[in-house]
Amino acid sequence: MSRATEVPRVRIVLPSQLRDLTGERPVVTVAAGVSVATEASVAETFQSLRAEYPGVYERIFTETREVRPHINIFVDGADIRWSGGLETPVAPGSEIVVLPAVSGG
Repeated sequence: MSRATEVPRVRIVLPSQLRDLTGERPVVTVAAGVSVATEASVAETFQSLRAEYPGVYERIFTETREVRPHINIFVDGADIRWSGGLETPVAPGSEIVVLPAVSGG
């Protein structure tokens, strides 16, 4: 496969609460986009995650494909709530971090 047609991979860092669904791996990689020249959205990237780890996907998203209220998602350090939501672009080689919300007083 030539470099121009390689499908880029994205790292997804998961909290400890989801690692039992990945064989205890804290980081998984999934396909993002269709070639190195193409950026995928967060939604498209998580569809790749769903294909490989459906249980993880279902713990992050509701039945209506919305991020669960107690979950925060960051792409290369930027909270997707302020950078385009599920349409936030994910460049080849990006890192997505999934964090549970922290509350208390």
